Order: sequence, then structure tokens, then C-alpha cells
Amino acid sequence: MKLTLGSRLINAWNVFKNNRDPTDDYNYEYYSSGSTYRPDRPRLTRGNAKSISASVFNRIALDVAAIDVKHCRLDKEDRFIEIMHSNLNECLTLSANIDQTHRAFLQDAVLTMFDKGVIAIVPVDTTTNPNMTNSYDILSMRVGEVLEWFPNKVKVRLYNDRTGKKEDLLLSKEDVAIIENPFYTVVNDSNSTLQRLKRKLSLLDVTDEKTASSKLDLIIQLPYIIKSDARKKQAEERRKQIEDQLAGSTYGIAYTDGTEKITQLNRSVENNLMSSVEYLTNQFFAQMNITQSILDGTADEKTMLNYNNRTIEPIISAIVNELKRKFLTKTARTQGQSICFFRDPFRLVPVNDMAEIADKFTRNEIMTSNEIRQAIGMKPSNDPKADELVNSNISQPTDEQNYPPEYDDGYEYDEGGENQNEV
Repeated sequence: MKLTLGSRLINAWNVFKNNRDPTDDYNYEYYSSGSTYRPDRPRLTRGNAKSISASVFNRIALDVAAIDVKHCRLDKEDRFIEIMHSNLNECLTLSANIDQTHRAFLQDAVLTMFDKGVIAIVPVDTTTNPNMTNSYDILSMRVGEVLEWFPNKVKVRLYNDRTGKKEDLLLSKEDVAIIENPFYTVVNDSNSTLQRLKRKLSLLDVTDEKTASSKLDLIIQLPYIIKSDARKKQAEERRKQIEDQLAGSTYGIAYTDGTEKITQLNRSVENNLMSSVEYLTNQFFAQMNITQSILDGTADEKTMLNYNNRTIEPIISAIVNELKRKFLTKTARTQGQSICFFRDPFRLVPVNDMAEIADKFTRNEIMTSNEIRQAIGMKPSNDPKADELVNSNISQPTDEQNYPPEYDDGYEYDEGGENQNEV
């Protein structure tokens, strides 16, 4: 039954407002707190923001967000028929919530998934209470962090756009889409390649800080043996004199006795940290199926194809499959409803190859002329022929034949077939 505007307002459900104490009369809209920075923006933790993983995660998140995810209808052979114009489709193709577009929402989901290991996509505003029925439409959704696991529920930390703060909610697993990182063993596991790489990078940073510090690292060899307490006291006084000379001098110059010998130790000690970092970086790139050419935009078609099939596809499939499993009822799936992702095949095609591809697709009646024009960013043609799957290089048969089915040459024949008009 189609919901009217009045019934939608009466049955509308909000995961924050309807889960709080009904006796609380706090005005969330008026007393919401402000912030000098965007509080709902995803922020990498666990050292990811200070390592090479931040650029890799951001590149993958941008590529996943560039894929179109739509609520659509399929036929009995699971072939695409049409797009479902629902509120769920509007969240997936236009606006996920009041703060994020659909692409920003997907980017947020992938970044949080790589950082935390698992995320929960929560329907915030729905047409009816999800605890009462499964037949509801999603008006807005957000990405949350899973804090605790229970047999049938999960505790999720979610941003509340009415208060401007993140709140902890206990939600049923049936009502939220729980997505685990397909590369969990590579990225998030305690002894994974990325975690080992981050530990090595932190050690390398500590070594660099010590090397670049203001210490001189000097050893002063005095011309006498320091064993007694008096000699030790004399050595400390001599060291203090040299420190005072260096600190009080404009150019950091000090003098010593001719019998004293100074050895400088501020050269870095040889270690294998850099080789370990390079080895783990190469291993991390190989396990994530990503190369430096992908990051700087110089990758060829084969490299991008391998990257899209082995890195991007598992991530977007994990997201779409979980959304389909949790946000579409069994009845809706039986009716052919589904959530699918569509990748633009012409996104990486050079302009020089576009003409040949367009000719092959139209000549073999795979795409119409207007579909080709739309793929390259041109307006559709008003010619009706541009919307037909025809080969323009071959003359097409017309509806009316040149001759009627029974040919008449204007002569009369007898039963024997002889021409009676012939003299």
C-alpha cells in the first residue's frame, strides 16, 4: 500500500530520537552543539594517518566511490531491466544523509572500513519502525563504528546530525549492514603486513629524530685517568665548562687543552630499518594489488584491469551484497528487486580508441548512437534512428515492398497461361 504524506509523518522513525527516553524533553534542534571542524568526517587512527597507508586507502576509496550503486529491478535471468525510483535509490545515487552525497558516503564507508576493519551502515531515518516490520523505506543512512559484539545485536558509535555528537547505540544485526574489510588479514590483523610496516616506520622516525636533534654527541678524552671521585668531579666540571662555552658562544665555538681529544658521534649508526621498510612496503603493495603507477596515474590498461578486478571489485561487492541482504526483504528479492553496481567501461578509454570502439559497438548492434554519445558526454540526437539498434553500414529492409504480393503487369492471361491481349 502506497504511503501518503500524513502516514509517513506519523510512522516516520529515527534511530536516535525514537531510541531515547520518552520523558526526556531536551530540544535537540535548538541546543545542538557547534564545532570548528566537521565532526562527522572520517579520521584515520592507529597510525594510519601518519603512514603510507593513508594515501593508498584514499586512492582505493575514491575509486570505489566512482562506481554507481543503484536500486534496480532484474528479470528472471538476473538481467537489468530498470532503476527503482525509491528513497533507497536516492540515498545510493544522490544524498545519503544531510551531510554527505552518495559518493562521499561510499568514500567514508571504505576509509572507515580500512581503518577499523569492520563498519556498520545504519538506516537513520526510515518510513516505519524497523523493530516492528521489515517493510520500510530508508530515507537516510550513515556509517558507524562497531564497538561491541553480541549474539543478535551490535553496539555502534554513530554520528547524530541533530546533536552534532557521536552516540553509542545498541542495534539489531538484522537492521544494520555489517561489512568486514575483505583485506582484513593484510591491513587490520595484529601481525599483518601493514601493522608490521607501521611499527618499522615508527622506529625509523624515532631514529631520524635522534639524528636530527640538537645534541652534539661528543666524547672528551681527558689527559688523566678518571677513577677516583676527585677526578670524576674534575671531569664533570670540565664537561660543564665546554657546555657553557658552546651555549654562550654566538657561533657555537669552544676551546680545549692541547692534551684533550674530542670525538664526534653524531653520525647515524648503520641498521637495516630502511631495507625492512622497503621490503614491507613492496609486500603491502603486492598484497593490495596496487602499484606506484596507479597512485601517480601512469598505469596502463592491464595494470588498471588487474587493480579493478582484484582490489576494487571485492570491496564494492562486499558492500553491495550486504546492503542487498539487509535492506531488501525476501519478498522484494523475489519480485526482482536488487542492489547492483555499474562501472563505466569507457572511463579509461583514450580518445583515439573511442572512434573504433563506437564503430564496433554500433555496427554489431550492441549500443545505440545515443548511448555512445552519452558515454562521451554529448547530447542525445533527436533523430529516431539514433535510438535504434541498427547497423548503419547495411541497408535495412523497409516496411513497404516495392511490389505488391501478387505481381500484375497489366496483361490478361487465360487458363493455359497465354496472353490474351497479344495479337
